[in-house]
Amino acid sequence: MSRTRTRRTREPARALAPAALAATLAACALAACALAGCTLAAPRAGTAAAHPTGSATRGATAHSAAPGHGRPGSGAAGNGTALPPPAALALPGEPAFRGEGTWRPAGRRVHGVPAIYEAEVIPPGASLRAGIAWMDTRLLSARLYSGSESPGGTGWHYRAPVAAAQAVTLVAAFNGGFQMKDARGGYFAEGRNPYPLVRGAASLVFYASGDVTVGTWGADVRQVHGVVAVRQNLTLLVSGGRPTAAARGDWHHWGNTCGVTSCAASVPEVEHQWRSGVGITASGALVYALGPGLAPLQLAWLLTRAGAVRGMELDINPEWPVFAAYGPAAAAGRATPVNGRKLLTTVQGPGTFFERHWARDFITMSAR
Repeated sequence: MSRTRTRRTREPARALAPAALAATLAACALAACALAGCTLAAPRAGTAAAHPTGSATRGATAHSAAPGHGRPGSGAAGNGTALPPPAALALPGEPAFRGEGTWRPAGRRVHGVPAIYEAEVIPPGASLRAGIAWMDTRLLSARLYSGSESPGGTGWHYRAPVAAAQAVTLVAAFNGGFQMKDARGGYFAEGRNPYPLVRGAASLVFYASGDVTVGTWGADVRQVHGVVAVRQNLTLLVSGGRPTAAARGDWHHWGNTCGVTSCAASVPEVEHQWRSGVGITASGALVYALGPGLAPLQLAWLLTRAGAVRGMELDINPEWPVFAAYGPAAAAGRATPVNGRKLLTTVQGPGTFFERHWARDFITMSAR
């Protein structure tokens, strides 16, 4: 998230234009239906928290918190056996366009099978297409790359550009979270803790095994042996397979957005803006969603529709969200900007993660 300046006070909700108001009401109506169990799927069996509540407290560093045991998600990630392909996306009505909600393989195959599937869908109350990516964490290993702008500082080993050694196995990459001054959370990577981890913050947690999960720090996830990185951003957007109360509440909670015509702080913010998010399914698959003109609740809908039992918002506004999958012609070929493909038409693209000047944190998914 980035604007010319950070707002120190929240502005009151603005009156929406009739079309936007109708879209918002439609989204809220769908959310109410989802909570009643008539549209959104309930969480599948085996959705217990990734780790029991630990003793980590606000300000504790990741390496100083009490160690524990357990693995992320509820599946046996990283065992070399592919997860079942993603379940068909159930749409709330007739398809809005040909192929809506249909999964298609993306990126290079891993051990001969697709490791990533993508789909496009128009969320209820929206008018533009959003994208969803489903990632098989049994075939893919996750890594957090750091930047001089977020979290800040220099000397990071894993930073842009993606090195040739990592490009040989790179399958996909996507954006990280807000600048840390806006994230209301902490950051831990490569044994460094420039921002203390915050109990209660939504956390994307990375393990030495390459496994990854999403949860509330100190509740769903905590410091255990093998945790090598934690990226926190706001609070959970999805919990128990449903949008959280915060997702249905004041949209200002989910970051300062650009206006309709400009990202200058003098231009009024809008609720429906580019947003991205990531979640974990009951089986341990990682899902990513992004799209233009999204309210927080619509982003939560995308994640839950893809099976997320816990999910969090990542970066927002037009300049920052991006998901790219790479498909070199040769099985052991290097991922490059040329053989990359964007999930949606975004400002950033497959070449972003290969640019030396790129100063934001991001996540890579590589073949195990």
